[in-house]
Amino acid sequence: MLGLIRGWQRRHWRDRSKAERVELQTLGTWYFTTWFFSFAWLALPLVGGLERRPGSLLVGGLLLLVGALQCAEANRLTRPVLDHYLRRTGLPPRALYPAGVLLALGLALALVLTAVGGADPVTTRLCIGAMLLPFGMLYGLVVSIRRFLRHSALLAVVLMAAFGWAEPGAAGIFMVGFLTAFATCFSLFACRCSAWNLAVLWEADRAGEVEARLAVAEERLRFGRDLHDVMGRNLAVIALKSELAVQLARRGRPEAVEQMIEVQRIAQDSQREVRAVVRGYREVDLGVELAGAQGVLRAAGIACEVSGETGGLPAQVQSALGWVVRETTTNVLRHGDAGRCSVVLRMPEGRVVLTVENDGAGSPATDAGDGSGLTGLRERLRGVDGTLEAGFVGAGVFRVVAEVPLSANAAVREVAS
Repeated sequence: MLGLIRGWQRRHWRDRSKAERVELQTLGTWYFTTWFFSFAWLALPLVGGLERRPGSLLVGGLLLLVGALQCAEANRLTRPVLDHYLRRTGLPPRALYPAGVLLALGLALALVLTAVGGADPVTTRLCIGAMLLPFGMLYGLVVSIRRFLRHSALLAVVLMAAFGWAEPGAAGIFMVGFLTAFATCFSLFACRCSAWNLAVLWEADRAGEVEARLAVAEERLRFGRDLHDVMGRNLAVIALKSELAVQLARRGRPEAVEQMIEVQRIAQDSQREVRAVVRGYREVDLGVELAGAQGVLRAAGIACEVSGETGGLPAQVQSALGWVVRETTTNVLRHGDAGRCSVVLRMPEGRVVLTVENDGAGSPATDAGDGSGLTGLRERLRGVDGTLEAGFVGAGVFRVVAEVPLSANAAVREVAS
């Protein structure tokens, strides 16, 4: 049972983004509010204030049935109405007709209960508010605020006239108008403000995605410019010298060999320059990645502790471990609900060990492919004779340990130099 609960929590909460969690919480609040007011303003008052006569009991029972159906219909339409407000999908023109019919039926039953004297005036007036709230929370997201207020004012006049006819009295008429105004304002505040906050949140989320894509596109443009600057001039010179060598060879001139030797030299220089550009594009600085990970996690509300020094590590080792820090930080943000994360860098006896541990872990990322997921990290560490271990070490605690020997990498660096 506990495993089923954890699986449900992971599917419906942990695996959702923060914007999706806020939206889910908002929907849950709307569902609860609808049933709460129906229970507090309809069910409880009818139980205590209903006359024990067959006619009154029948009307009161019908009111409870209509109230329950109205709440169920409101819950069913809450998601489509919110999607319509957020402009995700369109809402059919007659989608609110069943809810409108239930509202009219409930108000008619409350009027009948008032006319036959089947309940005290406070109970019948509270029934009006209980009927107005579920429909108002839907209608407030479908039409404009001005139209919603105009229709609410018209409805208030009609209800005050109808209930004033059924039970004359200034206090009762005023109470009908007051409850109608309260239901109008509360419905508009509850649905419209929350939906507006969701719209702003989703807009900010989309803006973040656009900013990330723009950053990637800008980096690609920079890489393209660097390649153009490196290769453009050299390829033009190679083309000219190759053409010159062809013309000299056709004439039997010995200078053609010298031109081809020059072409070979320029091509080798171009190859070295391209490798330098790609190396600068792909290498990662471990110190920068550690500082960036700490800043990003703290900005996301996750307590992050970083310990260890990166001085003296070979460039290849720093690059490989920097990718480990970058990937594990991404996993902490995307695949769990962490509240704490620690990054420890140690160098015991000719090796360097990087440990990243976080709580609130969901399913670990196991994406295959170069440069992504734990498989990509293992491939990068394999290039410097390193290893990677990842797994759960407690309830919701996930640990990643990357270990790289320094002796082998120092020997590689000496050979390269």
